[in-house]
Amino acid sequence: LNVCILCSVCCMSTAAKRRKRLPSAFPVLNLPLQPIHRHVYEANLRNSEICHKKYVEFSDKVKKAGGANAIARHTQRNKKLLVRDRLRLLLDDEDFLELSPFAGLGLPYGDIPSAGSLTGIGRINGLWCVFIANDATVKGGTAYPITVKKQLRAQDVALQNRLPCVYLVDSGGSEIFPDKNQGGRTFYNEAIMSAERIPQISVVCGSCTAGGAYIPTMAEETVMVHRIGTIFLGGPPLVKAATGEEVSPEDLGGARLHAEVSGCVDHFALEEKEAYECTRNIISTLNFLLPEEEEGVGRKADEEPLFSSQELQGLAPLSYNYTIDIKLVVSRLTDGSRFQEFKARFGTSLVTGFARIHGHLVGVVANNGELSYEAALKGSHFVQLCDQRDIPLLFLQNTVPASASTFSTQQAAVNSNRLKAQGSMMSAVACASVPKITVVIGGCHGADSYAMCGRSFDPNFLFLWPNARVSIMAPSHSGDLFSPDADDETLDNFETRLKEESSAFFSSGRLWDDGVILPQDTRKVVRDCLDIIKQQQYQLSTKKVNSTILRL
Repeated sequence: LNVCILCSVCCMSTAAKRRKRLPSAFPVLNLPLQPIHRHVYEANLRNSEICHKKYVEFSDKVKKAGGANAIARHTQRNKKLLVRDRLRLLLDDEDFLELSPFAGLGLPYGDIPSAGSLTGIGRINGLWCVFIANDATVKGGTAYPITVKKQLRAQDVALQNRLPCVYLVDSGGSEIFPDKNQGGRTFYNEAIMSAERIPQISVVCGSCTAGGAYIPTMAEETVMVHRIGTIFLGGPPLVKAATGEEVSPEDLGGARLHAEVSGCVDHFALEEKEAYECTRNIISTLNFLLPEEEEGVGRKADEEPLFSSQELQGLAPLSYNYTIDIKLVVSRLTDGSRFQEFKARFGTSLVTGFARIHGHLVGVVANNGELSYEAALKGSHFVQLCDQRDIPLLFLQNTVPASASTFSTQQAAVNSNRLKAQGSMMSAVACASVPKITVVIGGCHGADSYAMCGRSFDPNFLFLWPNARVSIMAPSHSGDLFSPDADDETLDNFETRLKEESSAFFSSGRLWDDGVILPQDTRKVVRDCLDIIKQQQYQLSTKKVNSTILRL
């Protein structure tokens, strides 16, 4: 009997490797731009060009990191590589998905380029891995509150998507530790990830002082670079102040000490390049099977949309008054512009249906107007359908700028029914166990944004287009908040502040999302997210019998 069972399992495994995708011939959305769209398209395009300039401006500011003096000190005096140069040595290529690059800009305590750290997802030996890399040109790598928030978000991404995590540690530590979502949470997450058999590797390529010292000692394998890497709770100045003894950083907590005496690190590297080669070799030992190896062939060339992705710049809404049928956006994202619509004649202010993006089957949920009673019921049905079929969800969010005012009993009944249906859709979205990706292409306003899987509803990834607006109430729709006798100056000041604080860049600076992306890059970003989400299916060691103590 046991032999028969074993043979059955082997046959099933072999069949799985030979599996084929179900054929699909979804209808084509043949929706070229019409003359009637021209004035709206041109208004949107002008706004997108302004947003693009701001995007480039912020990107340039982020690339300057801590400034010319800090970069010179980091590279010349301290003989260390810049963080992006480190990633070039670690990752297969520079085509990685960076998370929240604009985090830390425009904060009350000043501009903190990239929040003092780079986080993202890139391939190492073909395997998608999260990386968390301190940028020591920004305040010596010491953490601000936004730095901690960014690093915790990267760990959440690793946990949610079961991605190996690589820490490039070059940090002066952090004083932000007591609360649940502050510095100490980093170490809690490390322990949980280890228990979940999510691999973690640390490279000590700079200072690991105070709280930062726990990151490499809790990782499963640690590489440390000679002379530039140090691990200690208190550095030489603290030792001298406490005991009067003078000690060098190398003798107190250098790579040779921790590799040969304390055993805190597992691999000794004479220089940084050797450390990243060693890290790549460690990744090779992880128990993953790459999709290409399982299927026996590389990915086939995917069918491109019928229309250019550059047209998405003119479809990015300037305001809710400048929207075009959302199907025009969908037709410029999906393979062959094909889309199998669900409930096409019901609740038409929400578009739902199935499509493929670079070969991945997805369920699309896209705003096409107000999330009405019928639309919310339809959305709830479709989300549950995708959850039953284990199909990832892609939300294209452009919610209404303000709720409908109630002036009559009839309108109150309509609003009540709509809220009940939206509550049903929120429950369906919250309880769906499938991966969820949200792209805010226009407005992210009010309660509708929850039903469309906003940040509060924990999507795997959430991105904004540069034209996006994030607020309870949109600019130019705030009149109902004030009494009729409010003076014009008060209204103008509030409107100016609302425009500034609802922008995509304001939101991204506070890490309410995973980054601002250009409309024309959306298809590629969604493809990467779907690849990343799918990788967990190829991890061979996910079952956990007994907890293992990895560090003594």
